[in-house]
Amino acid sequence: MPGRGGDKPPVTEPPAGGGLALPPGYAKIATMSLERPLPPDPYDHLPAVPAFTLTSNDLVEGKPIDTRFAHSSVGGANFSPHLSWSGFPEATRSFTVTCLDPDAPTGSGFWHWVAVDLPASVTELATGAERPEGAFHARNDFGEAAYGGPAPPPGDRPHRYIFVVHAVDVPTLGVTPDTPPAAVGFHLAFHTLARAVIVPTYQVSAEVPAQRTAAEGSSDRLDA
Repeated sequence: MPGRGGDKPPVTEPPAGGGLALPPGYAKIATMSLERPLPPDPYDHLPAVPAFTLTSNDLVEGKPIDTRFAHSSVGGANFSPHLSWSGFPEATRSFTVTCLDPDAPTGSGFWHWVAVDLPASVTELATGAERPEGAFHARNDFGEAAYGGPAPPPGDRPHRYIFVVHAVDVPTLGVTPDTPPAAVGFHLAFHTLARAVIVPTYQVSAEVPAQRTAAEGSSDRLDA
């Protein structure tokens, strides 16, 4: 039985470099209206936890993200941004770093970054940093175990990118690189002592060709 909106259209094979395939007729789909209500911040609907401090040399709250940190599919260099945090609870045993676009027109947002089991001794990631020893990536919504930069639909309104450092009460969260981001979030709901958040934005001009793939390649580095 078809779901809402009828049967799903077939999709093309993934591009040779990896990443998401685009459905036939994507150029036409991309010209349709994306007018829609502003989604809520999903962290406002989770159990409240204390906040701690998150700063960045690369990101500014409420300001556009530099193209260096955007995905290669929209002309970016796909570097992961610098992050530094402090003031977390003494009981912290590890950190998880995530980035979510709640404004993606998917009905469930779009996860760009899920870095898990960073040791409690790590309090900073340099621009384009390699994974700290002992940490790993769960797959993002590009299907990559890596950082994937912003790549909103060309011509859409600015999207918010919620970068979060989660202070976790266990050394290992109990997930694997194949755990979906939503399941990682479920585990975090039971183990998060505090959160540090910064929310910059990104927008792609309507002139960016709509036929380009949504993801290109993958990497084992944070700068994917």
